[in-house]
Amino acid sequence: MATARKQQISLVDTPYYHCVSRCVRRAYLCGEDKHTGQSYEHRRGWVADKLQVLSEVFAIDVCAYAVMSNHTHLVLFIDEQQAKSWTMHEVISRWHQLFKGTLLTQQYLRGEPLIDTLQQVVNETAKVYRQRLMDISWFMRILNETIAKQANLEDGCTGRFWEGRFKSQALLDEAALIACMAYVDLNPIRAKVAKTPETSNYTSIQRRIKAVIKGQQAQQLLPFIGNPRKNMPTGLPFELSDYIQLVDVTGRCIRADKRGYIDKDQPEILTRLGISHENWLVLTTQFRQCFHGAVGRTQALTDFCEHQHLKKRATMSICQKLLA
Repeated sequence: MATARKQQISLVDTPYYHCVSRCVRRAYLCGEDKHTGQSYEHRRGWVADKLQVLSEVFAIDVCAYAVMSNHTHLVLFIDEQQAKSWTMHEVISRWHQLFKGTLLTQQYLRGEPLIDTLQQVVNETAKVYRQRLMDISWFMRILNETIAKQANLEDGCTGRFWEGRFKSQALLDEAALIACMAYVDLNPIRAKVAKTPETSNYTSIQRRIKAVIKGQQAQQLLPFIGNPRKNMPTGLPFELSDYIQLVDVTGRCIRADKRGYIDKDQPEILTRLGISHENWLVLTTQFRQCFHGAVGRTQALTDFCEHQHLKKRATMSICQKLLA
C-alpha cells in the first residue's frame, strides 16, 4: 500500500528529498520518439527553465536533476529557515509571481489601507502561502502542471500527461544524499544517451561542470559548502571538486559488460561516509530498484519511522547492507 504523502515528508528528520515524475503516454516528454520519429528535445529546456523559476520563488533549492526522455529526477532541499525569515510582504509577493492571489492580498501589495478584520484575513492567508512556498507537493504540482499543459497544447490533445503524482523519497543522511545525487546525475550515462558527465545535457552535473570551468558554482543550484561546521551557510555538506570527481570516476565504471570498479584514488568523500567501492556502484546504478521510500542508515531510518508513525521499512536490511 502506498504511503500517504504527508508521511513521506518530515522536516524533523531531513530537508532532502528525491522526487521522480514519469509520463503516462508512449509519446516522449523529451528526446526523439522512435515510433513517430518526432523530436521533443526542446521540452528538456521547458523543465530546466521552470525549475530555475520555481527555485527562485520557493524556499526550495535544487540539489540535482536529470531530465530524461520520459521521466524526470530531482533532489530537492527545503530551506525552512529561509521561509520563516521572509516578511509577510515578501511571502505574498512571491506567491503572486505564481498566482493572482486574492483581492485582499492584491490590495495589500498596492499599499491600500485595510480595516483590522480584513488585515487579519490577509495575515492568515500569508500563513497559508508561507507553508505552500516550502511544500514539495506545491513545487512539483506547479512544475508538472506547467509542462503537461505545454506538451498537451503542442501535441494538440487533452488528458493526463503524467503517470500519476510524483514519487518521493526522504534522504535521511549524507550517505543517502550523495548516493542519490550521483544516481540522478548519472542517469543519461546509464541510459547510454551520454558518454561523459559534461556531455549529459539537461543535468545538474553538466551545469555544475560548466560553472566550475568559469571558476564559479552554478547559481541555479544549491551550492557545495564542504564539510559542515558551525555557523556554515546553507548548502551541500561536501566538497564540489570531490563530488565532480566522484561522478566522473563512477561514470567510467558503468559498463554493460563488466562489474566495474572505482579507482583506489577515489575522492575522500567515500571514505568519510564509510561506503565501500562495491556498494557505491550498486547505489549509483540501482538506487530506485533498491530503495522504495525513505533512505538512510539504521538509526536515521528508525527515527523517521517513529516520527511519522510508520512500521519499520522493508528496506531496512538493504539500507544496512549498502549504507553501512
